[in-house]
Amino acid sequence: LFLHSFQDLFGVSMVVPLMNLHIKSLGASPTVAGIIGSLYGIMQLFSSTFVGCWSDIVGRRYSLLACILLSALGYFLLGISTTVFLFAISRVPVGIFKHTLSISKALLSDLVSERDRPLVMGRFNAASSVGFILGPVVGGYLTELEDGFYQTSFICASIFLLNAGLVWMLPWSEENTGNRKCERGKKRTDSFSAKANCDLHLKSVTNGAMASDSPFQSPWVQIATVLKRIKGIACSDLWDIFLVRLLMSVAILLYYSNFSLALEERFGVKPLFSGYLMSYSSTLGVLAGCLLGPITRLYQHNTYRLLLHSSTFTCTLILLYASALSIWMVVLSSTFLAFSTTIGRTCIIDLELTIGGNEASGTLLGVGQSVTSVGRIIAPLLSGIAQEFSPCGPPSVGVGLALVAILIMNINKRKYCSNGNVKLKNQ
Repeated sequence: LFLHSFQDLFGVSMVVPLMNLHIKSLGASPTVAGIIGSLYGIMQLFSSTFVGCWSDIVGRRYSLLACILLSALGYFLLGISTTVFLFAISRVPVGIFKHTLSISKALLSDLVSERDRPLVMGRFNAASSVGFILGPVVGGYLTELEDGFYQTSFICASIFLLNAGLVWMLPWSEENTGNRKCERGKKRTDSFSAKANCDLHLKSVTNGAMASDSPFQSPWVQIATVLKRIKGIACSDLWDIFLVRLLMSVAILLYYSNFSLALEERFGVKPLFSGYLMSYSSTLGVLAGCLLGPITRLYQHNTYRLLLHSSTFTCTLILLYASALSIWMVVLSSTFLAFSTTIGRTCIIDLELTIGGNEASGTLLGVGQSVTSVGRIIAPLLSGIAQEFSPCGPPSVGVGLALVAILIMNINKRKYCSNGNVKLKNQ
């Protein structure tokens, strides 16, 4: 699964930085290119919850294979796109089904214990980040060749087909490990809220039964079950966790929104230096993912407390960047921000799964991805408005949003923290 995550983002990051150049070479105006990019984001926003929930119903194997193969189809169509229309068509299967990493995370949460989940998720994110660092370099080299973009797209599609083979070879006899763990976990009912479990409709027996034979069930039955689960999430007690995720996502996106432009205006730094600084931060993010194990042990596996401290540290570092008087303060903030954001991103996912339960991990991760997609829609608008006042406007707004997230976590402290362990308060 770590190899799958590396290859996934390696292939995608080869292609994505070159897409704007390619669509312009096809004769599209900047407005048309922007509309196609926005439509992709909107498809991701609405499809992530449905695909994640569908993976809970039909099982990880079928859903993950379907998403990988349909994503490969999208990148293959991209490789033969000689018109703007065909380019737009190629983005449809990718926009709907490119949730391979989310389903892989759900599979990992099924296979590992809650205690080991932050460590495993951290390593999974680190493997993905390495692919994201190396991909643009290889893609940039390939695009220098004749018909380089088309070759890069075909290579990306081939990588996805290779990933499909890897997933097919996985030992799927372990597929229902998560359900068995949840049945054992029912003995510890003092750690979970009966009300929340009822609200979320998280029943491991039903999930296991459907996962075993649901690929042959009526699509209408699957759709009805998906809608029922999504309704359960909407009516659950998880709104504050998703709100914290939204606020922190927007705050971090605002930090990076005008990064190169702000450094040039404030310190006269060339965009090349900004690129090196962002690559440096990404590399440190990989290291942070590998260090999650010792850090969680230091916090005695108290995910809530670790999330609160990392969010507070992130807020402080964004404030340091917004008020920086020299470029070296920016470098300092970027160095530690790579650690705090990586830790916070892993902790918020772990907290969602701890409260919601592994039986609906696909649904929960899908909703979380939708929340992040909303942040990607909101952040550019807020950034544009804030930049009208100052180059430091976007990160300053980000500081305010992060403070609201920290306040929400403190208000709900009793809900998640009892005797040092993250758990739901008994109703």
